[in-house]
Amino acid sequence: MTIKSGDKGQAWPRLDPIRTGIAGRCPRCGEGHLFDGFLTLRETCGSCGLRYDFADPADGPAFFVLCFTCIPAVIFAHWLQIRIAPPLWVHLVTTLPIVLATTLLPLRPLKGWLVCSQFLFKAGDVIWSTNAQGEPVAHQADRKDFSR
Repeated sequence: MTIKSGDKGQAWPRLDPIRTGIAGRCPRCGEGHLFDGFLTLRETCGSCGLRYDFADPADGPAFFVLCFTCIPAVIFAHWLQIRIAPPLWVHLVTTLPIVLATTLLPLRPLKGWLVCSQFLFKAGDVIWSTNAQGEPVAHQADRKDFSR
């Protein structure tokens, strides 16, 4: 399956958001870099020129990290304290690196995955209104043009 976009109607292959996001690659071409620094998104792709202003992962990566990696790391710290009751330096040598590794390492791949998923599924804001019968109706807000 291909996605037609671009000024010249160029067809781009449909890329897996997990693979491209975790690798930090452009969601459209898979070649350009997504990040400029650790978590800062670039403005455009260096290969295909896709503008990344459509992307808004917000707190999604931090939420996933807190739920799936931080909580087990803190449980380990409590278990260690209750079971062994080590001195503070043992926590500094074991628990602190575990907590830092489990919180910092997954942030970038998760943010990349969310940005690539937003591109693939053309995610946008939803506006709720009511129809003539007073029933709630959802409308997608002005979609950003992903072909830029």
